[in-house]
Amino acid sequence: MRFEISKVLDAIEGRLTTDPKLARAVLDLAEVVRYVDFDGGRPATLLRLGMVVDALGRQLAEENVPVYVVVHRALLSDADLTSNERMVVRRWADDGVVEVLPNPGERVLEVADLLGLPVLSRSRFENALGRYPWLAEQPGRLLAPVPAAGGPALVAQVGGGHEPTSAALSPVGAQLLGRLWRCPDPECSSFGSMRVGRPGGQPPPTLRTGSPTCPRHDERLTDAGPRPRAELLSVRIDGMVRRRFVVAADQPVVVGRAPEGGGIILGQWLTDEARRWISRSHVRFELQGSELVAHDVSTNGTGVRPGGSTDDEQRETLKRQARPLGPTDVVELYAGVQIGRSRLWQTGGVANPTSVMAEAPTMAIRIADR
Repeated sequence: MRFEISKVLDAIEGRLTTDPKLARAVLDLAEVVRYVDFDGGRPATLLRLGMVVDALGRQLAEENVPVYVVVHRALLSDADLTSNERMVVRRWADDGVVEVLPNPGERVLEVADLLGLPVLSRSRFENALGRYPWLAEQPGRLLAPVPAAGGPALVAQVGGGHEPTSAALSPVGAQLLGRLWRCPDPECSSFGSMRVGRPGGQPPPTLRTGSPTCPRHDERLTDAGPRPRAELLSVRIDGMVRRRFVVAADQPVVVGRAPEGGGIILGQWLTDEARRWISRSHVRFELQGSELVAHDVSTNGTGVRPGGSTDDEQRETLKRQARPLGPTDVVELYAGVQIGRSRLWQTGGVANPTSVMAEAPTMAIRIADR
């Protein structure tokens, strides 16, 4: 059972991000781990985070939905979690995939406001309505995770319904995300010079002191220059969005059946025929100035559908060639295996997204039927 739980926590870790382009919702981990009515189990367990992540994926109808998680510092020593769970949260914090703070509730709302994300919480945040009026005015921006048949569901606290709603970056958020920031602590997991991961994925600074500040160390940040330009792309296979990924000016991305040395792996979603046609490393995306460029690196070539056209006569084929992509162009590796800017596809189209809880011990989960 211990091994199975570790596999679940690893799967959950793959859905955690502080990258503003990838995150689909924001939540307070210390609240979520105590949703005992999900399973009737221990007072606190990280497995409940997996249940909420799954609920978000189901309601967005999309695979691999990432969440922005803020953690109360006290959770690192909370005896209601197992020693292994506490160790895992510390690792997540050190790796910069979650934020650990003394006041997570305020940070959750700040991040949601700056990035236009929905908040997953049972709290109604009455004391914050004056500062964040969208909590009471925008249906789908505040969703309560509740027990439901077939697994937890998200219910909008304003206006009813179940659909998570996002908004555009706030003007302040856009300004903050246009720059790179540096914390005085060089080992800061979010803004340090030795930050794990690439700088383009930095979270937004906090503004609670009036100036861009590191939320973890409460130190004023210095402006380190323009943030590398980035584009958010989606992989859609047979009409279903399976994966989102970011291409930044400082980091090209290779997509294929199973790219060597990292990249976006498609093999698990491909038919046998598609797997034979698509190369291990098939196409490389990179930013050149203001253009997103696709480079074919495959054996069989890469298709481009200008403007997303379904007319095969308009389909262009790249063979070891590069081509700038227009705003609505779609890259096609094989029939039905497409890549384009994420804004092109408004729905994920996945009826039953892959669950991060697939390896969970059955005795640890009790689905409420209400």
